[in-house]
Amino acid sequence: MDIKSKNLLVISHSYNDFQKDTTITLSKYFNNVSVLVRYNPIANISKYIDLPQLKQFNLSTKIDTKNNPSNISVYPTPVIYTVSDSQYKNLGQKHFKAVESAINKNNIQFDIIHSHFTWSSGYVGAKLKEKYNVPFVVTAHGYDIYDLPFRDAKWKQNIEYVLNTADYIFTVSNSNLKCIKRLNVKTPVKVLPNGYRSELFYPRSSNECRKKLSLPLDKMIILTVGNLVEIKGHRYLIEAMCEVVKHRKDVLCIIVGDGKLKNKLEKQINKLGLKDYFILAGGKPHDEIPIWINSCDFFVLPSLKEGNPTVMFECLGCGKPFIGTKVGGVPEIIVSDDYGLLVEPRNSIDLAEKIDLALKNKWNSKKIREYGTTFTWDKVSRAIYTIYFKTLKV
Repeated sequence: MDIKSKNLLVISHSYNDFQKDTTITLSKYFNNVSVLVRYNPIANISKYIDLPQLKQFNLSTKIDTKNNPSNISVYPTPVIYTVSDSQYKNLGQKHFKAVESAINKNNIQFDIIHSHFTWSSGYVGAKLKEKYNVPFVVTAHGYDIYDLPFRDAKWKQNIEYVLNTADYIFTVSNSNLKCIKRLNVKTPVKVLPNGYRSELFYPRSSNECRKKLSLPLDKMIILTVGNLVEIKGHRYLIEAMCEVVKHRKDVLCIIVGDGKLKNKLEKQINKLGLKDYFILAGGKPHDEIPIWINSCDFFVLPSLKEGNPTVMFECLGCGKPFIGTKVGGVPEIIVSDDYGLLVEPRNSIDLAEKIDLALKNKWNSKKIREYGTTFTWDKVSRAIYTIYFKTLKV
């Protein structure tokens, strides 16, 4: 099979973690890859004013071209909008116009389109397919399939249009697949979990990583990584730690991420007298995350909803146990207590009990790592490539 002479167009909302990782692993199959990244110019004011709620959306945060292969070109596509539901619902056409402008301005050639998220990138992919008569595949990652199409009739119509226009749908969990089956969609679907880049995420010396980050060597470190937004459930982790420190004082919980809840979470930590047990480390570059993961004893993700969190696979790749809520694709991956523990969402008592178990457990890092190798992006990209090949009818 060979599509080496073909060009791939990727429509995405960022190029800094899993969307970047998949693109890099797929680039070896193509002549050229063009990535058009949606961003909101309004968010760029966070470079000059400390606004945590906007920092994760500014251009310098959204796009990271470090270590990019030479055949990948990344183009920012500015789209101005507010975060209201009505504005977001009408974002598809604005995004499409911005992408068309970038295609014409940069003379971008493409033979197949891959959109990440059904909205608004998926809408853009569907419109491009109709205009240029090229194959189009879309990946439904999370909120764009378990939330958006069930908000109201207009959202349902929007998402069904995207999915039915696509030649093929990827989604990251069987939980997401159930949501697609609730819609009127005829396009074939393949469940492909997220993955990790094995050249970035692998076991390293915990002490060396801690020294590099100026973290204590004599503490049990609990780590979580994610945007500081309600859906990530940080408040329940803080509540759980309030219980944990009643029984032991040798623990430190580190939260890596930026977002609108930063001040609120700081106040909660201080109110509960947990200042000595938490570090709010802020957002970190993607290529620094392996150092944070390897510095911890185990990882906790207290999310209220998920598609299939990439950081879970990155933890497994580093040989670290993953304690996560029973949402999205998490229970499909953490299928044994050898790899981690499952927690009821929104339940800080259950989370505290599982953290206590994790602190006492003697985890087998080698066994976790071996299991994690099942989910490298390289293996996932081969499955995506097979669908590309069929769709292109090479």
